[in-house]
Formats: sequence, structure tokens, C-alpha cells
Amino acid sequence: MSAPASPAAPLVTARRDRLFHTDMAVACLITAFVGFGPTYFFKPVHLSPPLPALLHVHGLVFMAWLVLLIVQSGLVRADRVDVHKRLGIFGAMLAAVVVILGLTVAIDGARRGANADGMTPLAFMIFPFGQTLLFAGFVGVGLWKRRQSELHRRFILLATICLMTPAISRIVDKRSVLASFLTLGFVVVAMIHDWKSRRRVHPIYIWGGLILLVAGPLRAAIANTAAWQACARLLVG
Repeated sequence: MSAPASPAAPLVTARRDRLFHTDMAVACLITAFVGFGPTYFFKPVHLSPPLPALLHVHGLVFMAWLVLLIVQSGLVRADRVDVHKRLGIFGAMLAAVVVILGLTVAIDGARRGANADGMTPLAFMIFPFGQTLLFAGFVGVGLWKRRQSELHRRFILLATICLMTPAISRIVDKRSVLASFLTLGFVVVAMIHDWKSRRRVHPIYIWGGLILLVAGPLRAAIANTAAWQACARLLVG
């Protein structure tokens, strides 16, 4: 006969979850810092042309989201769920700003001729545009499921992982499709944590990982279609 589970086991698992999500939030912040270091954080050293004000605002809001994730994870870890919930109102508003700025920056980038992987600016725009919509979808469901902590924290983590692709793409010399695949590394780490702590992987990570897996190649396939090109021209104006 197997030994009965220890009554303390759920508490140990909960503590490990809280530590894990804090660590993941820090890992995301470090990834963003490394990816955007040469073109943003250490830009004065590289003596490159100044960035538009829109990109500065976008960068500050993006980093604010990552810092907020660390703070929110830390509050849960410290058993200050009451403060976590109150700060969540600000988080929801900040997420909305992230989406608005993300879409605006994607359109502005196409107007300025931003591209990668040999794509035209209009074709490349589908990558940041789609990444922002993925973030919006995951964070929206996460907020909807805010009273179900197991679901809420996983959807918020998946939303934040979506934001890592632009940073990773800069690390791998702006190869967008490769960056989309590498972003999955964060999901794989989350799956491993689930397996080690629960002996099962939560379906959210499985379905979320599949969505991220197909999102990059799907956008690459759509980028040069007449439908997307017409939509992109309409958005760029």
C-alpha cells in the first residue's frame, strides 16, 4: 500500500508555486534587459540615432508590466493576497495600455520601415501585431479567471511570455520565427515545474504552448497574403 499523502504536501506545493512564479517574473525581466540592452538601456553607449518618444513610452510601460509581475508574485509569496488584489486593478489598466501601445508601435514601425527576416515592413508588422493580440487574449482570460488562482496565474504568465519574443528576437539577430520558437522555452520550464510539483502538466500550458508554437509559422505564412497586405495598408494609412 502507498503511504498517505502528508497534510503538509499542499502547503509545500503552494510555496513552491509562489517561488516559481516570482523566479519566472525575474527571468522575464532579465530576458527583456538583455534583449533590449544594446538598443534601449545602453543606447547612449552605442551612439545610435535617438528613439522616437513613442518607443520610450512603450519601453517604460513594457518594463512596468514586468516589474509589476515581480511585485504581484512577491505579494502572493508573502501572503499579502489582499494587496495583490487591490494592485490587480492597476495591473488590468496597465495591461490595456500595453495592448494599445503594442498595436500602435507595430503600426508606427511599419510606417518607419521596420523589418526583419527579409520581409517588407507591411509583412513584418504581423509579428509584433500578432504578439500583442496574443498577450491581450491571455491576459484577458487571466483577468476573467482572477478568482481561480490556478488558472489566473498561468494565464498571466503565458501573457507575459508572449512579450518575450521581441526581446528574444534581438538576441537572435531579429530572426522572428526562430524567436517565436525560443519563446516556448519559458512554457517548457513551466511545464517541467508542474510535472515536478504535481506529476502532471496543467492543460493551460499545453494549449497555450501549442498556440505559441503555431503562432510564429502561421504569421509567417499569412504575412505576404493579399488579405494581410490589404489589412496592413489600411492600418498604416
